[in-house]
Amino acid sequence: MKYYLVAGEASGDLHAANLLRELKTRDPNAEFRAWGGDLMEAEGATIVKHYRELAIMGFIEVVMKIRTIFKNISFCKEDIAQWKPDVVILVDYPGFNLRIAKIVHELGIPVLYYISPTIWAWNRKRVYKIIKYVDRVFCILPFEKAFYAKYGYNADFTGHPLLDEVAKYQDSKAVEEDGRKIIAVLPGSRKQELKMILPPMLEVAKNFPQYRFVIGGAPGQTLEFYQKIMNGNEMEIVFGKTYQLLNQSYAGLIKSGTSTLEAAFFKLPQVVCYKASSISYYVARYISNVKYISLPNVIMDEVIVTELIQDDMSVEKMTLELKKITEDENFRSKMLANYKRIFDLLGGEGATAKIADLIIEHIRK
Repeated sequence: MKYYLVAGEASGDLHAANLLRELKTRDPNAEFRAWGGDLMEAEGATIVKHYRELAIMGFIEVVMKIRTIFKNISFCKEDIAQWKPDVVILVDYPGFNLRIAKIVHELGIPVLYYISPTIWAWNRKRVYKIIKYVDRVFCILPFEKAFYAKYGYNADFTGHPLLDEVAKYQDSKAVEEDGRKIIAVLPGSRKQELKMILPPMLEVAKNFPQYRFVIGGAPGQTLEFYQKIMNGNEMEIVFGKTYQLLNQSYAGLIKSGTSTLEAAFFKLPQVVCYKASSISYYVARYISNVKYISLPNVIMDEVIVTELIQDDMSVEKMTLELKKITEDENFRSKMLANYKRIFDLLGGEGATAKIADLIIEHIRK
């Protein structure tokens, strides 16, 4: 069978690549064509566009690049129509993929959505597009199935694929140890967010000379780009070793996103940080339907980790919160105990294999 996948970010590339691996074991004659990255390509997908060309963060940035976005949508439509896949699998990336869902549906090709868009957080009216244009949705957060059920749509909760990634991890080191405890610095993956979030994190490091701060370099970004942002400030950077860094570290400064959940799975106490342009932030705040932005807090619907957002992401407040998770053993222990609750709620390993089974079953029916 012919599978066409659309993933627009590094996390989507990771999860889609793992899905391709599982699909190949069930369908040895499978052909894959995709929008994605190096990991999907390594699993045999022909990459139409790399996610590096697609990453846009914030409302203002989207408006500025609207012509490029519509060109990409048109190109994607033509490519799918010409290749004629048996199924199109959309992976997160909702601003783009919900438009593609409508196009693919009108072409008469089955549409499956892997990693449900966070419509419970942003613009809930989009659920009607999913109901109309998407044949099946695979949810990775437990409360999402109930959300869809309110609208009469039967989504599948399959568990979280990051649990599979953590289970596969083989212990190794991101850096050679020198006796100092390590603080993981994960400031995001997109250029816009790195420019906003990394500089104040560099300043925080100056308040903790007894620790060793190490940046987890984002896939798709270069050392030269980081050095330009750092503007003479020194901090180690490692690429392609995020899990090793999380496992080796004592605490972390983590940008809100998937990495907050990865840190929880690696039992790493963390301070969650996020900052965007002022207009993007206030628009997001106006339309958001959630109390929290970090996945540990969203999943548990309570404060598990401290969130420092926008003006609160100051050097002073980051310093204060980092002292709590490095020096207060009771504070650390409570956070780690809450991580265990998250792990139990997400249902253990096997999510990717389960989704592959459901996709094959759906297509054959």
